[in-house]
Amino acid sequence: MTFALLDTPPGPQGLEALLKGPFPMMLGMGLLFYFFILRPQSKARKEMEARLAKLKAGDEVVLSSGLYATIDRVEDKDLYVKLGNTVVKARRSAVATLASETEPKQN
Repeated sequence: MTFALLDTPPGPQGLEALLKGPFPMMLGMGLLFYFFILRPQSKARKEMEARLAKLKAGDEVVLSSGLYATIDRVEDKDLYVKLGNTVVKARRSAVATLASETEPKQN
């Protein structure tokens, strides 16, 4: 009876074991993560950076706080925006969108 246990065929080894194990599922999950999360996020970030780089004096913008403002002058990382009769300094990253654009895309 002990000889019958020793005669069982061995399981898959080498590349065959990898292809039947958890490796393909992990690879598939990684690809899904990249295509559904990382890639669209990177694309949206690049579009926003390009939009912020094009800002110029006179553009009407919506700030992330929800306030509508007109750009008075542009510096390297900062903007001076008019809120009513007051000129306020704000970061470029505080601009959510141009007021002339429609609603920003939601991912």
